[in-house]
Order: sequence, then structure tokens, then C-alpha cells
Amino acid sequence: MRHLFGTLVTFGTLVTVAVAAGALIAVGCGGGTATNSTVVPPNGAANARRISVYRELAGTMEPTLTIGQKVKVAPLSSKPSIGDIVVFSPPKDAQRGVCGPSPHVIKAGGAACAEPEPGEPARVKFIKRIAAGPGDEIYIREGRVFRRTTRTSGFTAQPDNFIKPCPAGAADCNFPTPIRIPADHWFMLGDNRGEPDDSRFWGPVPTKWITGVVLATAG
Repeated sequence: MRHLFGTLVTFGTLVTVAVAAGALIAVGCGGGTATNSTVVPPNGAANARRISVYRELAGTMEPTLTIGQKVKVAPLSSKPSIGDIVVFSPPKDAQRGVCGPSPHVIKAGGAACAEPEPGEPARVKFIKRIAAGPGDEIYIREGRVFRRTTRTSGFTAQPDNFIKPCPAGAADCNFPTPIRIPADHWFMLGDNRGEPDDSRFWGPVPTKWITGVVLATAG
């Protein structure tokens, strides 16, 4: 797994963090400070939303987001949706690429990680797309997600015209054994399916770890 090093400045406190591929840094003047703006809709300030700007540090969301691209992120105000691109805190052992409360390495060709890691999340922020939600069953073949919801009887291939396909024969792209996503958890995947730094290896994350939903790119 590739690792980068960055500096995140938040509320006047300097924190040095090691960030894995797929992580973000909050940006602003000078490139290190979170940039925030308040968006007030026409019906008044009661529904104002605080918008933050983050920069993608690696290529796990290509081709949707390129390395160095900035995104505008709105705080999560309701349950997210399948297909949303979100900023979140990953499990604390995500950078080690291990799964579950008893950390173990997931091997391709079987089941992706379905066991959430308990405790506090990592201090870094990741950006991924939500591929499945609470109660869903999924398996992954050649990087494509096949999903069965609690309301359907069979698995259906999910839309993926936005992804960067897996290289031919890539082992990390095949998890044919179905898993079920636990209650109040979300399965995160990068759009660059050949980059194995997502829920396939470190599991689903709880709603409370999601910082916000990407609204748009920011230049």
C-alpha cells in the first residue's frame, strides 16, 4: 500500500498525519487550512450548511477525481445514498489493510471484509463512493459490484460507467462470495477499482464516521 505524508491544519491546531492512498487533506490559503463557507438557502439561515473544501491526494477515485483535485463537501444531514461520494474517517487499522475486530488480512478470491472494526476511527479522511448500505448483500467480480437489497430476490449489477476498470486478471478485483453489510454501516469503494484501498480490505464504516457528501468539484 502506498503512503503519503501531509499536514492538516484545523482550527489553528497543527497536526501531522500519515495518509494512505485515497486520503484527503483539507485545503485553503497556503494549501493546508480547511476552507469553509456557509450556504444559506432562500428560506432562511435555519437551513444553512457549512461547506468544506478538500483535496484528493491519490488516485483511488480516478477517473471521477484526479490527483490534486479539490471537492466541495457538505456535512451529512440525513442518511446517505448508494452512489454518493463521501468524505469519512476509515477504521484505525485501514492503513495496515486489515479487517475486523481481530485484525486479519483479506484474501482475494473469497469474501470481501464484512466485519466492522470497533473503537475509534483513524484521524485521516478518505474519499470513496458508497457501493452498498445496511442490510445489502454484495459480491464483486472483475471490479463490478453485484448487489441484493432487502427488497429484492436476486443480485443485480450496479451502474459502473464511472469506474476505471480493473486490469485483466487482477486478483484484488474478485470477491465472489457474498457478504451482508451490517446495520448502520456502509461499504466504500474507490472508482479506480484496481487500487485495493477500500472496504474490500478494511470493511464497512458506520454512519457516524461519515463527515459529508461531495457536492461538486472546486477547481
